[in-house]
Amino acid sequence: MLEKIVADLKKIFTFKETTEEGDIVLIVADNLMYAVVTGIERDTTRQEEWWQVGMQLLSIPPQKFTWTLREPQFTGREVFTMGGEGRFVQAIDFGVGTKKRGRKKGGEGEGGKKQKAPVLTLLK
Repeated sequence: MLEKIVADLKKIFTFKETTEEGDIVLIVADNLMYAVVTGIERDTTRQEEWWQVGMQLLSIPPQKFTWTLREPQFTGREVFTMGGEGRFVQAIDFGVGTKKRGRKKGGEGEGGKKQKAPVLTLLK
């Protein structure tokens, strides 16, 4: 089910392939949340490559937290679980100074036809 939600989100948002400090990420857990990445540091207590990813939820009140993740997990290449619950994290590309993908002036797509805006389906 989480994979379906992520697939729908990828139709709506333009995501970055990388995640860096200062990026705004979309977190899919029990609900959808936004957070700003406050730091990414190598977890030197582990032999394999794990990273301490500090984030602050963009909520009221703001909440700081740190998750220990592998790179595919915090760059959206892998859906993962924490405590048996599915999670997805990926940085959003807000397209500042870049051309929006698949859209032309006036909401027209290829061949001048009107495009429907992508819609996220809520599953219960």
